[in-house]
Amino acid sequence: MNIWFATNNNHKRIELEAILGTTLKIPVQEGYVFNPDETGDTFCDNALIKARELKKLLKNKDDFVIADDSGLCVDALSGRPGVLSARYGEKNGVVPTSLQQNSLLLDELGDNPMRSARFVCTMVLLLENDRFIIVQETLEGQIVKRDGVKGDGGFGYDPVFFIPEFNRTLAELSAEEKNMISHRGKAGKLIAKYICQN
Repeated sequence: MNIWFATNNNHKRIELEAILGTTLKIPVQEGYVFNPDETGDTFCDNALIKARELKKLLKNKDDFVIADDSGLCVDALSGRPGVLSARYGEKNGVVPTSLQQNSLLLDELGDNPMRSARFVCTMVLLLENDRFIIVQETLEGQIVKRDGVKGDGGFGYDPVFFIPEFNRTLAELSAEEKNMISHRGKAGKLIAKYICQN
């Protein structure tokens, strides 16, 4: 039995393999065309959309599928970018780079003293279409100001996300440190417990 991860993002695959301690297959590496429409209103909706879409493509229907949907929720922006985190700032079908998205986020926040934010991850382990395990975890932190953007680790919003207890941004942490505390790390550990028991 194989375990599939419903993403084409190799950064996410590497991160989740380290968390789960197992090898994952992703569609793009196996020749599957996988580009589901993430039309859900919540992280949970989108995770299930991705998991079910990949499950339909697989030849071996007994394989497990893991899918996650995650994003950054900023309190001062009423929870945005939220479920649209990956497409934040999209115009005419063109999605900005991570650097551009981070710059847009800092522009929107400006000098607002409210900097609290959280990463949210909903993760699904799909066994059958209507039989699944679902967990949701968060990582609390703050959005830095422009002079606080630091680190070249991680990806996405990591350089602008400050974790007070570490006194560093998420991009300054080692992969091991990040996996211990991150939203994806916490969710992945709960999914790993179920996989180990079955």
